[in-house]
Amino acid sequence: MSNIKIIKGSCVDQEVDAIVNAANDELLPGAGVCGEIFRRAGYKNLVDECSKHKIPLQDGEAVITSSCNINNAKYIIHAVGPNFYIKKDAFNELYNAYYNSLELLKKNNLHSISFPLISSGIFGGNLGNPVEVSTKYCLKAYNDFINNNDYDIDVLLCAFTDNEYEIAKKTSVS
Repeated sequence: MSNIKIIKGSCVDQEVDAIVNAANDELLPGAGVCGEIFRRAGYKNLVDECSKHKIPLQDGEAVITSSCNINNAKYIIHAVGPNFYIKKDAFNELYNAYYNSLELLKKNNLHSISFPLISSGIFGGNLGNPVEVSTKYCLKAYNDFINNNDYDIDVLLCAFTDNEYEIAKKTSVS
């Protein structure tokens, strides 16, 4: 049976089959969770893994690599969330970043995944509440996935700060 939980913490710390990187379209080391994933995986190792994919990726696309030096996950799914500073109404792309990650999970016969709040940090742009928006689209992608697939998944949506956690929890019950 599938399950989704909102937790306070980093997606990088979770014991799962795949952690999700809020990736940029060039699959290069970045800031925030992306930077932390590259640091823990080993910059050179992960850059080499990412270089096997055709870039640039489009917003909403996702690709998979090994987890390199990260021992608590087997794989890293790199999902490109939209930059809401540039594309102010890219909600479809945000949904696709989550949904396509779940599809990759299934395609690789994996069952557990931890997400950051995609496009809620520096890509949050002028959204009034990027954490709320990201949470809503993660929940929508999860619900659509489980309704359209006979495949069990365990999803952790990770809110890094206390404030993000409170917003995400409140959003999940509304």
